Amino acid sequence: MEQELVLEWLTLPDAAERLGTDVGKVRHLIRDRRIIAFRRGEPPRLEVPAAFFHDGELLKGLPGLLTLLADAGYGDDEALRWLFTVDDSLPGSPIQALTENRGSEAKRRAQALGF
Repeated sequence: MEQELVLEWLTLPDAAERLGTDVGKVRHLIRDRRIIAFRRGEPPRLEVPAAFFHDGELLKGLPGLLTLLADAGYGDDEALRWLFTVDDSLPGSPIQALTENRGSEAKRRAQALGF
């Protein structure tokens, strides 16, 4: 399952705390598809990967990358799998590339998915 690739998950209140904002802003980010969220746990609640945030901000390049994946026909589960699966040509996973300020490399690979 794609969600098992993610090592750490945050509830929406925890994500809001990381960003120094409120839950409404996090919901807005989800609604605008700047981040993706998944129903997890028991009882099910919305959670987001902790890797989507870095130094108190939304990971640079993530919203654009999510848009490219959606344009290529990727659903949320597929996008999550792509972001967190190791790609030897990067090296590492696309989410690691974003974290390490190598987002243009990940973006090029995502653009190629649409062709």
